[in-house]
Amino acid sequence: MPSMDIVSEINEEELRNAVENSRREVSSRFDLRGKDIEIDLKDNVVTLKAEDDFICKQLVDILRMQLTKRNVDPSAMEVDDKAVHSGKTFSLRVSFKQGIDALVAKKLVKAIKDSKLKVQSAIQGDKVRVTGKKRDDLQAVMRLAKESELGQPFQFDNFKD
Repeated sequence: MPSMDIVSEINEEELRNAVENSRREVSSRFDLRGKDIEIDLKDNVVTLKAEDDFICKQLVDILRMQLTKRNVDPSAMEVDDKAVHSGKTFSLRVSFKQGIDALVAKKLVKAIKDSKLKVQSAIQGDKVRVTGKKRDDLQAVMRLAKESELGQPFQFDNFKD
């Protein structure tokens, strides 16, 4: 019986590459030249530091653009609402959603059941296992998961016949 797992993960190498490319772009941009700017990555959390709040928001846009170029879905980003002001710098933390939390998983399972496809779905930790008799049904579930607006991107693992 065919099965697959629906997961939500970030490719850490591509994230690191996007951060490096953002640093390069900041160093080459004329409007940001001479500004005290830092972009740090640690434990899948990007810290953006700049002299003012507006530049921090520009850095978020630069990072989002670089993530898109590296095929990392920017909807996985969770940006702090307000920049933290300490001393003469503002800092913003950008974290990335890893795994499917329980509430989103329940909504996804409900959407799958409401679609009337002949598949079974079950929440297993931070992923959703889907099994069915036909590959076509599983591919329909893939389309459904990609089209659903649940606030995070989904990938598909362990596709077995």
